[in-house]
Amino acid sequence: MKILFPYFVSACPRPPEIPFSIVVPLKFSYEPGETIVYSCKPGYVAQTGMRRFTCPLTGFWPINSLKCKPRVCPFAGILQNGAVSYTAFQYPNSINFTCNKGFYLNGTDSVKCMEDGKWSHPLPNCSPIICPPPSIPNFATLKLLKSSVENSSSYQDTAVFDCLPHYAMFGNDTIRCTEHGNWTELPECREVKCPFPTRPDNGFVNYPANHALFYKDKAIYGCHETYVLDGPEEVECGKFGTWSASPTCKASCKIPVKKATVLYKGQKVTIQDNLKNGILHGEVISFFCKNKERKCSYTEDAQCLDGNIEIPKCFKEHSSWAFWKSDAASKQPC
Repeated sequence: MKILFPYFVSACPRPPEIPFSIVVPLKFSYEPGETIVYSCKPGYVAQTGMRRFTCPLTGFWPINSLKCKPRVCPFAGILQNGAVSYTAFQYPNSINFTCNKGFYLNGTDSVKCMEDGKWSHPLPNCSPIICPPPSIPNFATLKLLKSSVENSSSYQDTAVFDCLPHYAMFGNDTIRCTEHGNWTELPECREVKCPFPTRPDNGFVNYPANHALFYKDKAIYGCHETYVLDGPEEVECGKFGTWSASPTCKASCKIPVKKATVLYKGQKVTIQDNLKNGILHGEVISFFCKNKERKCSYTEDAQCLDGNIEIPKCFKEHSSWAFWKSDAASKQPC
C-alpha cells in the first residue's frame, strides 16, 4: 500500500493569544505532532472551546474558540442604611461601602473579588451611631428623652430640659445626638432675681410677699378710680432680671364743653347728660362740625390722653341763646 504525503511539511507558528489565558509549552514554532494546552489564568474560568491542540502537517493551528471569563463573586449590592459603589461583582474588581448619616461602617470600606471567586474580606454592615446618656445641667431636670433605640440614644434623638424654679434657661432647652456620637451644647440654668416693682402714681401693685422676687414671679397692677392702666395688668419677671412691662395709670379727661351732642361708642349722646364726668384715658369721642357751603355735617375725633383732650377746631359750641340756629349734630351728614 502506498502512503501519500504532502509535497512539504511546515512547522506551526506561535499559537494565537486568547485573552486571560496561558499556553503550555509556549514557543515561537512547533514541529508537526507537538501538542499545546490552553488554560485560563487564575481568576478566570473556561466557558467554551477546546483546550488541547496538536500541530498539524499543514503548519496551521485549528481555529480556537476558547473564552476565559472572570470569576464572579457573590452578590453584594445591598447595604442596609448605606450604599455600595461598584462596576461589576467579578474578578478583579473592587466594591466600596459608605453608610448613611447617623451610621458608621462596621468592617472594611472596600473589598476585592479574588481569584477563587470570594471576597477579600467579610462584607461590612452599617451600625447606628450611639450617644452616651446625656448629662443634665446644674439646677435642671430632664423633661423628655426621645430615643429610637431601647435604653440608648442614636443620631437625631433628643433630650429636653427644664430649669428648677427661680432659674432661667440660657441656650436651647433641647439637645440632639449628632452624627459624631456626641450631644449638642448643653443649656445653662441661672438664678434670676428682679427688683421689687414700683407702685405707679394713682395706682397700686401687688406681688408675692417674699424676701426677693425671682424669674417667672408675677406682679398685678391696678389704678384708682377715674384712672386707666396703660399696659398689661399682669407682668412677669424675665430671664434678664427685668419685668416684662412697667404699667402706668393715666388720668381721665374732663370735656371742656358745656353742651354738645357727640358720638361716643357708636351712639349719639349729650355731654351735659351722659359725659359730665368726662371720659377715660384712651377713649374717643367724635364732635359734629358744620360744612356751611354744603349745609351738612361731618365728624372729627378727639381722644383723651392722660388727662388731656383737644377739641377739634371745626367744632362750634351751640349757644342756647341762639335758638334759631341748628346744632351741627342735627344736620344731614355730608
